[in-house]
Amino acid sequence: MELYTDAMHGKFAKKVLIVYAHESPASFNAAVKDAAVAALTAQGCTVEVSDLYAMKFKAAATTEDITGGVKDAENFCYAKEIKLASEEGRLADDIKKEQEKLKEADLVIFQFPMYWSSVPAIMKGWMDRVLGFAYAQEKRYSERIFKDKKAMLSFTTDCPESVYSDTGINGDINVTLWPLQNGILNYCGFQVFAPQIFWDPATGSPESRSSMLEGWRTRLQNLCGEAPVYFAPLDYFDKEKGFLLKPEVKEKYASKECGLTVGIHMGKPLPANSQTKAGV
Repeated sequence: MELYTDAMHGKFAKKVLIVYAHESPASFNAAVKDAAVAALTAQGCTVEVSDLYAMKFKAAATTEDITGGVKDAENFCYAKEIKLASEEGRLADDIKKEQEKLKEADLVIFQFPMYWSSVPAIMKGWMDRVLGFAYAQEKRYSERIFKDKKAMLSFTTDCPESVYSDTGINGDINVTLWPLQNGILNYCGFQVFAPQIFWDPATGSPESRSSMLEGWRTRLQNLCGEAPVYFAPLDYFDKEKGFLLKPEVKEKYASKECGLTVGIHMGKPLPANSQTKAGV
């Protein structure tokens, strides 16, 4: 299934937003971002890039994000205030601009170098400030406003894959990805594609880096035909009992060898590759 379909039969070109965080235009991250722009544009997609460093995007979530003053300065709560400001049209201009891009996008790709087993501060700031209004909504996960949108992480590491294996010193990459893919993207309602991970490109040969880029281009040809990463559905949990797994769900999975997901493991071994492969 290609990203692009023609408008003659009531179909449309997908709109893609790439949220990009790297200062150097000569970096491998820049090459990955450029490859995505070229490959997706060639398929007929409309691609927009938010180059966070070039934009000098403000990372800190503060009262400056709200125009016209906050409602409760003495007991300031960013989530509550940003929700009110969003409803009343009082968000800072830079947040509004990014939210407009997000509103139009069918697919959001986060392109970055992994810092401290997470995203760079400037990208975390984008998530805090731009997605903040979504966090503050009463609905959770698949009920949220981005439930019809797709998102994915695409990132480089400064170490080989073995370091992030289940016997490696940094621990299982699936555990590392859980807070980002479940705690942010899935929580906001996105359908999450498996990440594109570029292992230690800095120490590789030019040929290996070229091969990585070609693999990325190939994947992008059929990206929207992929199944998303599996997360336990919302109706597995009992809202009246603190969002714990329902007894019938626990019974259903009691005989299974592994837990449901990385985070909801039920005291069992983690399902292998559940954050790095689709539908596991």
